[in-house]
Amino acid sequence: MQIDYLLSIISIFISIIFYFATQKIFLSYGITDEINNRSSHSVTSTRSGGFSIFIVIFIISFIYYILGIELYDYSILIPLSLLFVTGLYDDVYKLDFKLKIIFQIIAAKIIIDNGLIIDNLHGLFGVFELNRIIAQMFTIFFIVAIINSINFIDGIDGLAISIVILFLSLFELFSISQSDFFYLSIITISSLVPLYYFNFSKKKKVFLGDSGSLFLGGAISIFTIYILSNNYIIKPQFDLHKLIFVFSILSYPIIDIIRICFLRLINGKSPFIADKNHIHHLILSRTKNHSKATLIIVLFCILFLIIVQFLNRIL
Repeated sequence: MQIDYLLSIISIFISIIFYFATQKIFLSYGITDEINNRSSHSVTSTRSGGFSIFIVIFIISFIYYILGIELYDYSILIPLSLLFVTGLYDDVYKLDFKLKIIFQIIAAKIIIDNGLIIDNLHGLFGVFELNRIIAQMFTIFFIVAIINSINFIDGIDGLAISIVILFLSLFELFSISQSDFFYLSIITISSLVPLYYFNFSKKKKVFLGDSGSLFLGGAISIFTIYILSNNYIIKPQFDLHKLIFVFSILSYPIIDIIRICFLRLINGKSPFIADKNHIHHLILSRTKNHSKATLIIVLFCILFLIIVQFLNRIL
């Protein structure tokens, strides 16, 4: 248990240092988040949060790797690094969404080649094992969808990091035993917590940026595929179908991306052209407060999971 606390303390400490340092670097080079008609903030801010989180995870992983201690499968850092670099380039120089999708597909293929693939639907719609080609295509679509669902909800203060923390917490809570990604969950959650201070700051705010949302979206997609594998077993007291479990703990990003893509398509727009029609923007327009809007959505996610659990028990 000591390594759990040690990793958490180290992650929090290093992340705070890097949040301040990277914010200073971004500001010194004038790399700030442009305020426009889609912005939900009106103060100087940087999109350096993702940079800090990635550095924290990379440094801690590298140190333990050198020491010969395997906290988790370090090979997943290869596709996650690609997503991070893609997002960072977009934060600084702006990247065409078509290129972002291409890099996401490449990262998804690397994840599949690492052995993480959805090749079984566990009886959903009467489907069990999938053909290898269909499984690869479905997994790529699934990974890209999850990455963008996390990217899409990064629109108001605290929302994306709250959803990620909630997901990782439930991922570990529902597992019958310590998962293969337990220590990565600890490092990620611990490095995200200090970001609340910078995210909600009244001046010189720090956002995740695409570097953070793409990186975390990639991590969530890996965790999700792991849930659907035979290595992840849900505790008997919860006893949920795995796909229903995935939907219940990712309810908000899934509902939001389906809704926003549908609205954009019927209006003749690209699903990847940003606007302020997301559910969180609508809630923010009513509450006029980022923390309240984020709290409402997080409470909805928890309530939705409780309802799913209740229905699962009585049906």
